[in-house]
Amino acid sequence: MMPRESGFTYLGALFLAAVLAIVAARGVEVTATKEQRAREAELLWVGSAYRDAIRQYYVNTPGYQKRYPPDLKALLLDERPTRPTRPLRKLYRDPITGNEQWGIIESPDAGVMGVYSLSTRKPIKVDGFTVESLGFTTAKTYQDWKFSFEPN
Repeated sequence: MMPRESGFTYLGALFLAAVLAIVAARGVEVTATKEQRAREAELLWVGSAYRDAIRQYYVNTPGYQKRYPPDLKALLLDERPTRPTRPLRKLYRDPITGNEQWGIIESPDAGVMGVYSLSTRKPIKVDGFTVESLGFTTAKTYQDWKFSFEPN
């Protein structure tokens, strides 16, 4: 009687191992999705910070001829006005790629009009954007999320 019953324990252990593997794989997938959503939220915040800094730099240009910053480093300290300002506290990394390099949207006068991520990954978020970011709803990749300032 003993040899016939020993196979059931082995099958039970195999079934339990399979269930645990499926649960672990699902947990990894959920965690990865949460991490990507967090990086997306950070990208939206950082991109908006760059857009606001570019806007501040442009608006604070002395005189009538408004200019965009020549590069991103110019956003760290703007000494053109009589009272120097810091439109941006630091240069942020791209939260999606983890790199310091951003895609640059050039203005007609060769300044920096905006930034975008260089990631070709597909975004999870497709709606619920702010008014300034409504164009993101049709984005195929994060590269389509353009954070730029254009005066009215």
